[in-house]
Amino acid sequence: MFRKLLTFDEAKKAIDDQFKPVFLGEEEAVLLEAYNRVLNEDVVSGLDIPPFNRSTVDGYAVKAEDTFGAEENQPATLEVSGAVNVGEQPNVKVAKGEAVEIVTGAPIPEGADAVVMVEDTEREDAELKVFGAVTVNENVMKKGSDIKKGAVVLKKGQVLGSSEIGVLAALGLTKVKVLKIPMVAVLSTGAEVTEPGKELPSGKIYDINAYSISTAVIESGGKPVYFGVVPDDKAALSRALQTAVASADMVITSGGVSVGPRDYTPQIVDSLGKPGIVVYGIAVKPGKPTTVGFVGDKPVFSLPGHPTSALLIFYLLARPLIQRLAGRPATGMKMVRAFAGSRMFSAKGRRTFVMVKLEFDKDCRLIAEPVETGASGAITTLANADGFVEIAENEQFVDADEEVLVVLFRGSAARA
Repeated sequence: MFRKLLTFDEAKKAIDDQFKPVFLGEEEAVLLEAYNRVLNEDVVSGLDIPPFNRSTVDGYAVKAEDTFGAEENQPATLEVSGAVNVGEQPNVKVAKGEAVEIVTGAPIPEGADAVVMVEDTEREDAELKVFGAVTVNENVMKKGSDIKKGAVVLKKGQVLGSSEIGVLAALGLTKVKVLKIPMVAVLSTGAEVTEPGKELPSGKIYDINAYSISTAVIESGGKPVYFGVVPDDKAALSRALQTAVASADMVITSGGVSVGPRDYTPQIVDSLGKPGIVVYGIAVKPGKPTTVGFVGDKPVFSLPGHPTSALLIFYLLARPLIQRLAGRPATGMKMVRAFAGSRMFSAKGRRTFVMVKLEFDKDCRLIAEPVETGASGAITTLANADGFVEIAENEQFVDADEEVLVVLFRGSAARA
């Protein structure tokens, strides 16, 4: 039987008071495996980028003063004395009155201080007519103008995205020091749950939660370790949870947290070590049966078995802890403003999260339309909902056409 339900804010505080993120250590990752990892060192450039003066256009390297006064009706005339291609060291110098053919990205030859675009020239054999003047350093990217040797280009704690990986490659690095990824054990319970890929007996359903939760763990910066489906057997569940706690930095279970005779999960978690259960039911809808415990410094989240409830509570409560374990800032979910498509009711005395889909109306207003769930276990809710609208405990409803804040499950979403 549930003890006194905590409010949503009380539950968050109980978790935050207990959670003390530990340093999981660092490791070296090769560049192509460092994506989405957290950098654990300042990266200092060992060279100038670019490492030489380079042309930013196709054209001719010149002395800028040789083009002064050149215009459409009175071009400057220069002699083409050679050419420079990408990836080669120039073997020609530019003297007064000369020009060297050059392509984008090629090194500027000695003696030149500007590049004339090919569109502003006309060439016949070695004679080049220039129809517009250039200034010193025009169309030239100077050595070190992008990154100076000795400059800190990436800071410890940054998350490495595609652009950061590109910077590391530009510096010639093949490995980088990153924080270790938190391991999150994920297991499902219940006599009715079967692993995908197996034959589906009558009266059973495939395991949805382990896969949606595991994917959400990856999105949060963790690495899921799938423990499979554990039957509603006290001894088997106890062994599985002991192993999960011993081998992972966090444990997430689904199912077995209500008031049924075989809902053993909370009492087993409470018996594994101190401080035990700190949240035993939350005054929210959906997700009321959620329990959260700690075995030492390891959090154990026991989520409801209904897919929508489990994923929602994961985003609200478990996701920030995984981010902090991974060394990331605990960033909130993205939000957009919209107008309620119809009246949304709350559950009396409970903070209510109404699943909505987003669409534009004929006036190009963003509308949040409640998703018909029928029950919190409806599977299609996961695919149909773009996010949720939060209704406080003391509110009875949100009226149609009222402005609402929609918390997004994904980065952005709007249906035509």
